[in-house]
Amino acid sequence: MTAKKLGRQTAALAYPPSFAGHANVVGKKEGQGPLAASFDFIGNDDTFGEATWEKSEQAMQKQALALALDKAGQPASSLDWLFAGDLLNQCISSSFAARGQDAPYFGLYGACSTMGEGLALAAMLLDGGFGAWAGVVASSHFCSAERQYRNPLEYGAQRAPTTQWTATAAGAAILAREGPGPYLTHVTAGKIVDRGITDTNNMGAAMAPAAYETLKAHFQDTGRAPEDYDLIVTGDLGRLGSELLEELFRRDGVELAPRHTDCGLLLYDIEAQDTHCGGSGCGCCAAVLTGYLLNGMRAGTWNNILFCPTGALHSPTTAFQKESIPGICHAVTISNTR
Repeated sequence: MTAKKLGRQTAALAYPPSFAGHANVVGKKEGQGPLAASFDFIGNDDTFGEATWEKSEQAMQKQALALALDKAGQPASSLDWLFAGDLLNQCISSSFAARGQDAPYFGLYGACSTMGEGLALAAMLLDGGFGAWAGVVASSHFCSAERQYRNPLEYGAQRAPTTQWTATAAGAAILAREGPGPYLTHVTAGKIVDRGITDTNNMGAAMAPAAYETLKAHFQDTGRAPEDYDLIVTGDLGRLGSELLEELFRRDGVELAPRHTDCGLLLYDIEAQDTHCGGSGCGCCAAVLTGYLLNGMRAGTWNNILFCPTGALHSPTTAFQKESIPGICHAVTISNTR
């Protein structure tokens, strides 16, 4: 029963599922960034034709899933499982977007790690023979997140130098038990890591220790090293969090920097677009994965990627109560070969 378990936190899949389809929808700011060519749909404005920001985010999720299903050549009714998540209370973007999809649904909350969490759970279900098709969707919207976590946009609050810009983006991936690569071959589930950071404007510092612990566990469980990957992609540590992660490994005598990058650094030109420490939000790593990264793998730019989304598991209530911020990181290995 434990033949697929490697060490304490990692599963090696016997029948790695393939990425049969993947797509994304992003807002105007994201479409002005360096990854514009990798996006399937760029909105002319961030309302996406809806009356509220929350409905706008729902529309993004529905469109991203529809585009991914179309690429996979499947209707929503073919999905054995649908995993979705977002940043809003009770995951309302995901559950409302899932209405009418005719698919068994799991709502997830892993903050910015949600895409990794969804891919891990979907892949293990398909590997176990519990279905043939699964969909994974994650989204965030700058305006809906600002309203929930910080202040109304009209307030015009000053942003701290360590803050990150919540991406207006949604990404969807369709996993199939059979089919050509890229394949999802390994899952390393993260543990909650809390180093006492209380500053909600410094997500990178809160999440970097979780990324460090999950990556360290992955290398230990699998017997692999950073050199075994063409690219190690965290998300969304941003500039400060990435520097902290690389320094933590440097203290162990491991140089992560040559192969490491971060979705929060890739999505924007952080200087020209004034995003301070970079991007964040569930939609940030979801859009980067379903566009830039998977497109690059299909083109042969990379053959092995370790995709490691991170999340800060706080809420407005815990922030007001001066609680520290628990971090999480889930890692999945994506390879062009099984």
